[in-house]
Amino acid sequence: MGVCLRYSKSREEAIEIVNDGFMKIFNNLDKYTVGRPFKGWLRRVMINASIDHYRKYEKHYNTLDISYAQYQPTAEAALDNLSAEEILNAVSQLPPSYRLAFNLYVVDGFKHEEIANKLGISVGTSKSNLSIARSKLQKILMKEGIEHKTGENNG
Repeated sequence: MGVCLRYSKSREEAIEIVNDGFMKIFNNLDKYTVGRPFKGWLRRVMINASIDHYRKYEKHYNTLDISYAQYQPTAEAALDNLSAEEILNAVSQLPPSYRLAFNLYVVDGFKHEEIANKLGISVGTSKSNLSIARSKLQKILMKEGIEHKTGENNG
């Protein structure tokens, strides 16, 4: 469920992806290599189910958002007070194509070539989506960090 939550917009969507993933597991159990860690295979199936869900429902509904191009100075200290939950929440706020690239590259360790092959995009698009995701994530985290810090000072 944790893997699918990283790739989805909501808990309900993650549950749908988990269900699809388990259907794939049951239908392809004969493809599991005995002796290899089942957890790793399960995780890979769930990542692929998340990618399939993206391809089916999200890919064509997203356009480039150029708001990332606006530069805003950052206050690094504001980020120090953010919890892991707040950071995961920030990642979930990214548009789907950027969230997918970020999760695949940063969290799951895929290379840009692998991401491009899985998503049917160019390596350049994968790199661009990751760069935009990082920029947007930084803006989201800065805003949350500043609000968090301000909320503590006023509360």
